[in-house]
Amino acid sequence: MNKTLRLIAGAIVAAGVAAGAQAQEWNMPTPYSDKIFHTQNIIQFADDVREATGGKLNITVHSAGSLFKHGDIKNAVRSRQVPIGEFFLSRLANEDAAFGLDSLPFLATSYDDAARLWAAQKPVITELLAKQNLMPLFSVPWPAQGLYTKKEIKSVGDLAGLKFRAYNAALEQFATLAGASPTQVEAPDIPQAFATGQVEAMITSPSTGVSSKAWDFLSYYTPINAWVPKNIVVVNKAEFDRLDPAVQDAVLKAAEEAEARGWAMSKAEAEEKTRILAENGITVVEPSDELMAGLREIGAKMLEDTLASASDAAKRIVAAYQGN
Repeated sequence: MNKTLRLIAGAIVAAGVAAGAQAQEWNMPTPYSDKIFHTQNIIQFADDVREATGGKLNITVHSAGSLFKHGDIKNAVRSRQVPIGEFFLSRLANEDAAFGLDSLPFLATSYDDAARLWAAQKPVITELLAKQNLMPLFSVPWPAQGLYTKKEIKSVGDLAGLKFRAYNAALEQFATLAGASPTQVEAPDIPQAFATGQVEAMITSPSTGVSSKAWDFLSYYTPINAWVPKNIVVVNKAEFDRLDPAVQDAVLKAAEEAEARGWAMSKAEAEEKTRILAENGITVVEPSDELMAGLREIGAKMLEDTLASASDAAKRIVAAYQGN
């Protein structure tokens, strides 16, 4: 009788282990708040995966840098501290210029351009990330970057001497070439940086302008459409490979849908947030020909400098994008 009970108990335990093995719990750090459309899109992605897999994969989104700071998310995924995460793609430009091409000024300045650039980037970036046991799932752009200032900027010369907010190496170089003084400031710290005089001007999206309530410390927004940078969602390849094939397929399908949805959300966001800036007292000024000519000269110089020392991977992307 005791032997029979032990066999029954063992069978129950084995069944429980098997059932538990079918369900995966993934924590997903993201850098932006729940109010940002990128995060909203990712929450929908997680819901889609949960529904499509019948709960076999449950992704819990930890937004606003609450689990890992923005700069730590990529390495957290690489080291398998978490299986999946989102970050700003050009933060990896110091590893290879291929990661930062979408943040080069005036290389891609519209959604159509950005889509062509991503088509050229994606296979190369996939190769580069694979060397770190990472796999891209999807990428979504921010609205094109505009110029925020306290006074109207009519030429590049008007930027000289201004303390300029930067968030990556390309923007640091841009500010320097424009005669401004770059200072690294993360998006959540923008209001305080302006309030304390740490920075006086910035280039960022209408989304970040609204989320940081730029009207509290700035007066002008000039939609120069300097570049269309992207966020990327990556997964640890080893963790992905552990999933059942059907679950893998569900993740990839949800990722494809999230990318398409995210691009549409970004376009709608650009229009809505620019309108909100104006409604809150920001003067939206179309850039002058003189300003745009000067900015494009800076962009051409930055592309030239980038390609002079870029990897073959980065050069392949630019050649494919430009149709060479």
